[in-house]
Amino acid sequence: MRSNPERRQALIDAAIEVLAREGARGLTFRAVDAEAAVPPGTASNYFANRDDLFTQVGGRIYERLLPDEAAIARSREGVQDETRYAELMHELVDRVSAFNSGYLALLELRLESTRRPELRAVLTKRIREDIDANIGYHATSGLPGDSTSVVLLYLTLNWLIVERLTLPDIFTEQEIHELVDAAVRRSLNA
Repeated sequence: MRSNPERRQALIDAAIEVLAREGARGLTFRAVDAEAAVPPGTASNYFANRDDLFTQVGGRIYERLLPDEAAIARSREGVQDETRYAELMHELVDRVSAFNSGYLALLELRLESTRRPELRAVLTKRIREDIDANIGYHATSGLPGDSTSVVLLYLTLNWLIVERLTLPDIFTEQEIHELVDAAVRRSLNA
């Protein structure tokens, strides 16, 4: 296997785009090579097989979905109340939705993980870590609510993002904004 980390990352990023556009069946080494604009056969030099490619894509998507350090620092500023909580959830929905190919690829990976145990293990570990990190952040943030609020918002906003990306005409941007506010308010007052 080749060890050029920049090339491997470019191939994985290309695989995310292919997966979002073509689905799991369309994720071939040839398609990744074409998307990355590299010579045919390059991807096969970096990944042992498609399972390896799927697994590495699963890890990379979450790296790209995470907020940057500046966003994390901004999240700790100001009064940590319900309004601030809603602002953070709007930022989350917008950030994740902006990487639409990554989120759509993640949906494909979730479906594919029902058939690939190694991929399921990677996604389960990564998503559980993400949920735990969000709960941990919340516990130290001073924001209202508890760990159940965090999980309820995780579940609610994930499906709202699915709707926004897959059937964008169901809710207007104004309705999405209002739904995020309502989700925060109701999860805190439940």
